[in-house]
Amino acid sequence: MTLSQRRSRLIGRLRARKTRGREGLVLVEGVRATAEALDAGADVSFVVTSSKLTATEAGQALSRRLDEHDVEAVTDGVLAELADTQSPQGVLLVCWEPERSLAPLRRGRYLVLDGIQDPGNAGTLIRGAVAFGLDGVVCLDGTVDPWSAKTVRASAGMVFRSPVLLASVQELLRRLAKVDVPLFVADSVGDDVEAHLGMEGFALVIGNEGAGVRKDLRDRAAAVVSVPMRGPAESLNVGVAGSILMHTLSRGDAR
Repeated sequence: MTLSQRRSRLIGRLRARKTRGREGLVLVEGVRATAEALDAGADVSFVVTSSKLTATEAGQALSRRLDEHDVEAVTDGVLAELADTQSPQGVLLVCWEPERSLAPLRRGRYLVLDGIQDPGNAGTLIRGAVAFGLDGVVCLDGTVDPWSAKTVRASAGMVFRSPVLLASVQELLRRLAKVDVPLFVADSVGDDVEAHLGMEGFALVIGNEGAGVRKDLRDRAAAVVSVPMRGPAESLNVGVAGSILMHTLSRGDAR
């Protein structure tokens, strides 16, 4: 059982941001992420499976759900060559990237990723935004592709559960001003985030792992917020810090 050369080459192109974006397709790996994509109504192009998928109860349940789609069965070895993970779970789903723009941005709660480059951090933050009920995620230029296979996997498929918008800094600032949403910047030297509870809406900016949030955004921030730390650690991973900040701000939202 082998995959057609056309589809094999297509999956290869989905590993690079430029060609993935040109194809307009998303590669989803793993049982959980695939199930989340289906639950969220992903527009499926085709699926590749191997016998390893049915090795678990969750995989068996997913296999039954996939019957209604265009499924190609291959050997475990072939799927391993196609997969990005070291221990693939017997399923690769290819679906169309959801179309998003800043047009639907309204007053609410948002996560803004400013130059986040690690797909694991980006996926963790997107997953946190979904978990804490934020209204959307905005990815600014310089941020890793939110629809890369690694980011999708790190989000456990939750990226399909939230509007993920792509924008420039100026586009974001104009839109936030129009809908009167204050900008909060995350920084280890900022105010205790607990001091800003009860906001009706916010856009929380998490910056690059090394350089932090860019100056254009810091200059427009209504507040700079941080997670207070009583222990000896100097800082937190951006995925952890951002998740705590989102939890705290959303817990105090007055809506």
